[in-house]
Amino acid sequence: MTNPVLEGLAKARHSAVHLEMRDAYQPSDPEFIAWQNGKRLDPDDRSSWWRPFLDVVAETTGRGVEMRRARIVSEPVTDYIKYEYDVTFPNVAAGELVRWLPRRQAADIALPGTDLWMFDGSSVLFTYFSGIGEVVDREWRTEPAVVDLVGAAFEAVWERATPHEEYKPV
Repeated sequence: MTNPVLEGLAKARHSAVHLEMRDAYQPSDPEFIAWQNGKRLDPDDRSSWWRPFLDVVAETTGRGVEMRRARIVSEPVTDYIKYEYDVTFPNVAAGELVRWLPRRQAADIALPGTDLWMFDGSSVLFTYFSGIGEVVDREWRTEPAVVDLVGAAFEAVWERATPHEEYKPV
């Protein structure tokens, strides 16, 4: 089975944006469980944290595609968000721009109902999750009204959000 995110990144020519709005994802993820048990990434040991997705990020940004990820989070943050925060530096090292927005600051933004990727401002990949954060389905959408909603929502979040380097989880 092919990965639609990787397909979107491979085809992207100028932009890829990712909007995350959940406070927890895949609680059975072995890396999250290891983090809960004390495992931390060593920024000085790149071989311990570089993973195949980061090769894709580096290749994508290396060909001039701007990759931006915005995360809307509840505060105080969940353990899962603390984990995400701790493991975000590799994404930044690979060329991805990441920002964080406390949910209270997003209350007046019209947001799509689920997480998404948007590629080149023309196609949206929605990801649908179960209540506990497992991926259950994905759906591509290209209707102009959907693309416009997603683009406006992402830009509003991005404008208000704090860059990863400046954000401190509460």
